[in-house]
Amino acid sequence: MAGPRILLVEDEASIAEPFAKLLQREGFEALVAPTAARAFELFERMPPALVLLDLNLPDGDGRDIARELRQRSNVPIIMLTARGTETDRIVGLEIGADDYVVKPFSSAEVIARIRAVLRRVSDGAADADAPGEPVVVDGLTVDPAARRVILDGEEVALSRKEFDLLLELARRAGQVVTREQLMTRVWDENWFGSTKTLDVHIGWLRRKLGDDAGEPRFIETVRGVGFRFAAPDGSAGP
Repeated sequence: MAGPRILLVEDEASIAEPFAKLLQREGFEALVAPTAARAFELFERMPPALVLLDLNLPDGDGRDIARELRQRSNVPIIMLTARGTETDRIVGLEIGADDYVVKPFSSAEVIARIRAVLRRVSDGAADADAPGEPVVVDGLTVDPAARRVILDGEEVALSRKEFDLLLELARRAGQVVTREQLMTRVWDENWFGSTKTLDVHIGWLRRKLGDDAGEPRFIETVRGVGFRFAAPDGSAGP
């Protein structure tokens, strides 16, 4: 019986064909789309568990495709690209990608990343089955069951990763949470990237919460260690 369905959006047959065979050997069901149009067709007809998305396609930019997919679904997306700058990585994550792989890449690495992302999604679904009570701190309510965030009476729109990071911090309000703990809990213990990703997401969270890093209402940086979320009484820590 086929395992999780992976949609590989890649126009280079020399990459797509052998990688699809590798996915099948690793126990996945592989769908290949050489164009954006075909990707959307397959996505609607045979919804995948994860999308591997090349950024350079003959009929569209993979970043636009990622934005469209993210509007339709929370399906995990791993971007495959030759663009390896820090800015490209940040843009990819900002539009909703769960991971970012730079060509040339090893097949073993991509398979490991696929399994890690699917495991995080599965763990998140398990948490949703027993989400716990909403966390309320200084006008901010983080509701794990509804995956909603309310700040001073207004809902705050967060990506899946931003929500997971905020919930991890809020559940430990008043405590120092190390960078390593956050990477393990929110990204996975097998995360391949640098912790720069964490800093980027913290920055996005602060902007969306109207937080000032210099005088934090919610997220305090503990230099050299990690971060501390405001204690339940509204203070940012001792």
